[in-house]
Amino acid sequence: MLAPRLHNFLDEHHAPYATLAHDRAITAEATAHAARIGPGQFAKTVMLKVDGKLAMMVMPAAYRVDLTRLSRALGGFEVELAEEAEFRDAFPDCELGAMPPFGHLYDMPVYVDSRLAQEPEIAFNAGSHTDALRMSYAEFERLAQPELLWLAHVM
Repeated sequence: MLAPRLHNFLDEHHAPYATLAHDRAITAEATAHAARIGPGQFAKTVMLKVDGKLAMMVMPAAYRVDLTRLSRALGGFEVELAEEAEFRDAFPDCELGAMPPFGHLYDMPVYVDSRLAQEPEIAFNAGSHTDALRMSYAEFERLAQPELLWLAHVM
């Protein structure tokens, strides 16, 4: 099941997408495997605190965020990983850790590793650990309006 906010937003904007039901998976790489999506096309959302405020970093599942690079790219702001307890209540219509990468739906900025922009299509969690969504990267960028940055590195 898609997160209600995401579902309504996509319908309001007449966005083309496909839903991908899959076996329950928690990590981004396991979800990519379960949904039969390559880890380069599966976009994982990492929750951060940028100067104490929640933000999303979206990158290929095979990568991890470089907090030092992100801090530099954002002009020296303090950047750290957010603890689950700090963002648990920010996504009331999603399972913990399965939030879609549309930060504006939850009043937070979205930063995207620009390597995702090279993919014709991406997939990502849609609010549960059993559902993903696939759409063109161009459509995702149009809808999510993220800030593109070159930040992640291979794990």
